[in-house]
Formats: sequence, C-alpha cells, structure tokens
Amino acid sequence: MTLTPPGNGINTSLGDEGLGQQPWWVEQWMELINSYRFKKRLERAWAYAREGHVTSIRFEGRRVHARVQGTGEDPYKVKLWLDVLSDEDWGYVLEALTQKARWSAQLLAGIMPADIERAFAASGRSLFPFKLQEVRSECSCPDKANPCKHISAVYFLMGERFSEDPFVLFQLRGRTRAKLLEDLAEHRRQALEALAESSEANQNEGQGADDSPATLAPPHPAVLDPTLWWRYDAALDGDLVVITPAMDGDTGLDAAGELPLAEEPRFPEAKQHFLTHLREQGQTLAQQAMLAAMAAGG
Repeated sequence: MTLTPPGNGINTSLGDEGLGQQPWWVEQWMELINSYRFKKRLERAWAYAREGHVTSIRFEGRRVHARVQGTGEDPYKVKLWLDVLSDEDWGYVLEALTQKARWSAQLLAGIMPADIERAFAASGRSLFPFKLQEVRSECSCPDKANPCKHISAVYFLMGERFSEDPFVLFQLRGRTRAKLLEDLAEHRRQALEALAESSEANQNEGQGADDSPATLAPPHPAVLDPTLWWRYDAALDGDLVVITPAMDGDTGLDAAGELPLAEEPRFPEAKQHFLTHLREQGQTLAQQAMLAAMAAGG
C-alpha cells in the first residue's frame, strides 16, 4: 500500500514493500492532511496507519466508518464525510460531463481526469475539498482536537482506497459509481436525441415545400454496404482512446449472460468445456490486442 508520510513528500509504503508513485488525485488528497500545522500529531497518526492500528475501514453510502486501536482496550470509532452535492448541482456536473466525451472515457477506465474540477465548476461546487476543515470528522476518543491522531490515521489510509477506485470521491459527494454512470448514460442519451431532433428539424426546414427524393440527402455509404459497419478510417482523438483491460475480470461472455447450446440436454458437460475454452481464448486475444495497441501507440 503506497502512502505519503507527513511533511516530507516522499512516497513510501506500509510493510516496507518498496517505493511507489501515487495517482495525482491521491496526492491532492494527501496534501490536505499534510497541511495540518500540528506535525507531531501527524507523525503519530502516520505511525498508527503504518503499524496497523486502523483495524477496519468501511464505506457506507456517503460516510466512512473506521475503528482505530488506541492505548485503551476498545478501539475508537471514527467517522469521515464530505458535504454532498444537491440533485441540482449534480445536474450541472452531469451536463458538463456529457459535453466532453474524454471525461466519460477516462472515468470508465478508472482514471481521474486531471481537469475534472472544470465539470464541477459549472455548479459552483468542487469534487475535492479545498481545505482540511471541509472534511467533516468525528472520533470517540477523549482528544478534543480535530483531527486527532486516530482521524488522521484513517485519513492517510483513505488515500489507498482512492487510488484503487476514484469513484469513491464521487460517492462521498453523493453519487455512487453505479448511479453516476447510470445518470451519465441517460444524459448522453437525451443529448443524442436532442441532437437528432435538431438535425431533422434543420433538414426539414432546408427542404421547404420540395421534399422530393431528388432533394433528399443521399444515405450513408454503410447503409448500402454493411461491411463498412466494421470500419472506421478517420483519425481518432488521442484523448478519446483509453486502453484498459476489462474491469473486475469481466469478458464479453459475462455480459452476454446465459448461452443456450443445442446439444446441452444431451451433453450437459459440453457447455462448460466450450465456455471455458472460449473464455480462455478471449483473454488471450485481449492480451494480444492490448500489446499490439500499446506498441502502435508508442
């Protein structure tokens, strides 16, 4: 697990597993806690995080719940959360995300766009907290200072979770990964429908009273030659091309669901053999395709 110890800006890891480079969004999160003026308290919190005193961290909706073992017998209970965005604010964010396909592509690949705050600027809000005081927190320990060393230890470890899944930041702002992608798909569908209606209206207006076949636009070449459906000869915007393996090990077979095979009633074991072979072949071809794409892009 890669973490940044307080005050020195050097990347290190728990358990002496070696050095590592953190994603930029994790570094920005860590900068907040490293700005805390009580450095001795941060050093103790770092030791707590490194030595395993944080016994559990779980994300429940918009809040983070953790238990941190202090000097007492029972661990202390810690809560962390951010102010959530209203549905109206999220509407502005989703509209901005819809207008820039690169943001959607990078998020789907598990990458936080470097300029993501521009999408949130439309709502007058932000994804990342600007100062440490914007991170709400509670701890059951008797220390009246906030953040205490228990809260700060959890704060350090949250960076690991953000590194694994940047959608956690969106969840803390009020939208889970599933909900965000569902809403984004709906906004894109509405935008495409509006674009199609606008194009049709403009076409009808340009035709005027004469809508004879001679004045209609010719069909797309792919309508006349279906083999063109599988070709795309135009240059691609590099920002829109994201090479990534399937998330969570999913394959096309997983997305397709049950595949009824003709011989299944007679040979029940044949289906499993066939699907296993097909899945292995798909994984092999996917690896070859990624290596070829990376070689071409380099």
